[in-house]
Order: sequence, then C-alpha cells, then structure tokens
Amino acid sequence: MLKIFMIAIVILLLLIAVMVAIGFSLPKKHIATRVVTLHQRPEAVFALISNFKEAPGWRNNVKQVEVLPSPEGKMLFRETSSDGTLTMEVVESRPPGRLVTRIADKGLPFGGYWIYEIIPTKEGCQLNITEHGEIYNPIFRFVSRFFLGYTRTLDAYLKNVANKFSENIEITNGQPANL
Repeated sequence: MLKIFMIAIVILLLLIAVMVAIGFSLPKKHIATRVVTLHQRPEAVFALISNFKEAPGWRNNVKQVEVLPSPEGKMLFRETSSDGTLTMEVVESRPPGRLVTRIADKGLPFGGYWIYEIIPTKEGCQLNITEHGEIYNPIFRFVSRFFLGYTRTLDAYLKNVANKFSENIEITNGQPANL
C-alpha cells in the first residue's frame, strides 16, 4: 500500500513539473477577442457596460461593485464576484464607441486590459471586446491555456450583456483592438 502511495506521489510531482515546464514555455501575454451583434443602439450598450455600479443587477457572477477614490483622477472600481475581488481602472472612455479598462491590482497571477468597441450596424451594433492579457504564474498560464481558455470570461460577459437586453446571440471571434 505504501509503495502505491509513493508511486502516486511521484507521478503527481512529475505532472506538476510538466505543467510548470509547459507554463514557462507559453508566452506571458495573449490577445483574445470576442464579438456579438446586438439589436440595441450603441448609446444603450455603452450606458450598460460603463455603469459599473449596476453590474450586480445584470452580471450573474458579480455580487458587489464599489467605486473607489482615485488619486490620479481616473475612475477606479472594485468588483466582488464569485471568483474574488478585483480592482479595475478606467483608462479611456469615449461614448458611445470605446471603453478601456485595466486590472489595477498588483500581485495577482494575471493582469491586462479590456477594450470594448461598440460599432454601429443597420440593426443596432456590434460589441467587440479585446483582452490584452498577461499571465505571470506558469501554472496559471498552463491552466488558462489548456483548461479554462482565454475567452471564457469574455464569453460569460457577452452572454450577460445579451441576457440584460433579452437577446439571443452568437459569440464569434472579433477583430483585435489596439490600446
């Protein structure tokens, strides 16, 4: 019995070593994009996504949002969700077409920017989100790349937007936006 336990421990350590090695070989930075077409005016979509305090009312994993004072004059807000707490900073806001946020917390295993672009169409608009992400921890990089995927959070966000507007959507790959 002890021999089987020791073999299991060795295999587990080898798997962790392989995950770490592969994680180190993956790039720290990635770009992920997703887009949906909505039957809404760009102004309505921008109003929804830029009203951070109201996010708990339409984003199913967000429990609370607190707007924070910012010494640099940029808007800061802290989201509390089922995944934990995350502080975000609004880097750019150009209604009704562009919003850029970034993770303001230091010391996390990840960071980066989200660029929201709202493009008018005949029927309403497209909401294109680009994530310029960074994953610092090699194990988290491995898990993100092979198990979670880079678009999981983007897809969940876009589904919440569509649900708020009572729309059925198809999420597809978008055009990467520049910072």
